[in-house]
Amino acid sequence: MDRIEKNDLPGLFEALRDVFAAQREALIALDGKVGDSDLGITMNKAFVAAFETVRNNTTDPIGKTLQLAGMAVAKAAPSTMGTLVATGFMRGGKALEGASAWGTAEMGAFWAAFFQGVADRGKAQLGDKTLLDVLSPIAVSLASSSGKGAALAQALEHAAQAARDGLDATKGMMAQHGKAACFQEKTVGLQDAGATVGVLMIETLHAYVVQTRSSM
Repeated sequence: MDRIEKNDLPGLFEALRDVFAAQREALIALDGKVGDSDLGITMNKAFVAAFETVRNNTTDPIGKTLQLAGMAVAKAAPSTMGTLVATGFMRGGKALEGASAWGTAEMGAFWAAFFQGVADRGKAQLGDKTLLDVLSPIAVSLASSSGKGAALAQALEHAAQAARDGLDATKGMMAQHGKAACFQEKTVGLQDAGATVGVLMIETLHAYVVQTRSSM
């Protein structure tokens, strides 16, 4: 599979739903170290709602469907992280207006818009120990892969590794936003929970493309 078609979206969002259901308790535990312990619950609800919306949408093109998935996340999970993820999907979907499929170039456009949407909404900076510290490496990696004409699976593989590297880097940062900011030095050495969500998303995208390609 070198591009995600409209009819592939339900399968992709089913995979995202299942991943965040499986990671629910792990995200709760991770978030509980310096947060509100609700991240796993929030993301589980968010991707259940996104999947239902995508599965039931048989008429809209890819870009609009992704925007609607973002709207579903916003309604189902009106928390800080839910709002950021929702904004990312809505901005990313808007960037794909007119696209008939989701290839490497479109993937780069989606994640660049996703990153910018989260940055605009969250008012954070790179290095603040947030989701942005994973989204930026993803966007940069995909822009590079797109420029090189890389196949989608390869582009997503590189983006997932860039995301993991970005996540690892958050361990050396001090939280500047949300409840975690109250803990200051205690957050150093901990993996950022929000950034973990970004890694799970891009890893799931990569796994879905590889699995679907192998089954074709």
